[in-house]
Amino acid sequence: MTFSQSLVTSRVQLARPALRAASRNARLEVVSRAHGRFFIGGNWKCNGTVESVQSLIKELNDGSVPDAVDIVVAPTFVHLDMVKRELKGPFQLGAQDCWVGKGGAFTGEVSAEMLHDFGIPWVILGHSERRSLCREDDELVGQKCEYALSQGLKVIGCIGETLEQRESGKMFDVLDSQLRAIVNHTSLSNWDNMVVAYEPVWAIGTGVVASPEQAQEAHAYVRKWIADNVSPEVAASLRLLYGGSVNESNCGTLANLEDVDGFLVGGASLKGSSFINICNAENKHS
Repeated sequence: MTFSQSLVTSRVQLARPALRAASRNARLEVVSRAHGRFFIGGNWKCNGTVESVQSLIKELNDGSVPDAVDIVVAPTFVHLDMVKRELKGPFQLGAQDCWVGKGGAFTGEVSAEMLHDFGIPWVILGHSERRSLCREDDELVGQKCEYALSQGLKVIGCIGETLEQRESGKMFDVLDSQLRAIVNHTSLSNWDNMVVAYEPVWAIGTGVVASPEQAQEAHAYVRKWIADNVSPEVAASLRLLYGGSVNESNCGTLANLEDVDGFLVGGASLKGSSFINICNAENKHS
């Protein structure tokens, strides 16, 4: 573990008493686990060459994954066509983002209509890197979800707090704001085409993973929030993914948590054998 990873770990541990106090004020009713098929997303981010992507495709095609798991990989826009042609089932494809409305004079953007027309069923929206690096706020993410769903795409909607927000006891306020923006733009009938990924920003790419207790606490909060603000039926069926330094070593433990229904995987999704093992996480017992 690097010094920076150790620092993040210690700071998160110091924040736990405040979080436990906050969570007691919004104590959670855990919905029994019957949330549908396990779901694994692989976010390749801004990575890949023709050679490396072809190698990754071969590793995925050669791997063995359970029939009862939904698997979506999201290459760069540049590589979508190649992956679509060469990657075999059961893998589905997703895009890493899309424009907030109909296509037109928006240089550099890709519209939901284009993705649907090209046969890409899924899109990731609201990832923390889009929120921080591209200044996408909650309202814009909600609008993007609304438009993508209206054009026939399925959405992986991302939420999650920074380390500073967690330490200051504002984690649940942040999750509330992010969820409310999505809910305000999502009709009840569209929730069948949504999954929600909880990705604590302090755990993305740092090697620091939320403890099982922290992950379950956040996921249970989100499910209860959806039950209260959308419907108990949607909450019971909604698949909640965990993201943040998921790897072969920790995926088994996380997969067995009551309210974790899958993962959104970053770095480990670029390694075929590692990603295949994560896709088998439900069969692991750690």
